[in-house]
Amino acid sequence: MIVYPAIDIKGGQCVRLRQGDMADPTHYNSSPQAQAELFAHAGAEWLHCVDLDGAVAGKQVNSTAIESLLTVGLKVQLGGGIRSRADIDAWLGRGVARVVLGTLALTEPEVLVAAAKHYPGQIMVAADASDGKIMAEGWQKDSTLSVLDLVGRFEDCGVAGLIFTDIGRDGMLGGVNLSATKELAQATSMPVIASGGVADIAEIKQLAANGIAGVIIGRALYEGRIDLAAALVAASHASSKAC
Repeated sequence: MIVYPAIDIKGGQCVRLRQGDMADPTHYNSSPQAQAELFAHAGAEWLHCVDLDGAVAGKQVNSTAIESLLTVGLKVQLGGGIRSRADIDAWLGRGVARVVLGTLALTEPEVLVAAAKHYPGQIMVAADASDGKIMAEGWQKDSTLSVLDLVGRFEDCGVAGLIFTDIGRDGMLGGVNLSATKELAQATSMPVIASGGVADIAEIKQLAANGIAGVIIGRALYEGRIDLAAALVAASHASSKAC
């Protein structure tokens, strides 16, 4: 299992939200690059980054801060505001390892499929859900599409995997939605990365035991509830298909 420490950027700074509420960010580091360096020093190989402002604006807003992350030496998985093939081409061309597509997966799935075929292993689908229904545009817009219906659009097209976030748990430290994450992993052949509410290392082990390929950790790292180095060790001993 792969552990992805998270950096969410708002106003050029490293923040965390609760349930995606843009009006109430908690600031943790004024320098996303410095935060990424801390994660690298702890042994991380991957970094999950979201341009929060970009997710709402529909275009990249924090490009300078994101580009600084690419100098640290971590493999960067980037989401937020990537809404076109040109955006995908641009970020992969700059050295981002993977792009994460949520709104585009909902509104223009054919663009995502074409990109996944062109960039096999570099396109991730974000399945961000509230009460089982997909949310888009920085979690500001709801839909009637279920998680499983969204996922069904992208089987066998070269997608690297899926990131499943239960929005109601995100940033709350109340525990990941294991049952829904497990159900999704059983319903698709694609690797699944768990996100939203991860609170302790025991959950990481539990996710791995249920075949989950990766886990994104945010607030629990920043508030000292999970030690990243210890989490990486626990994940390295877990048996699952890595993504």
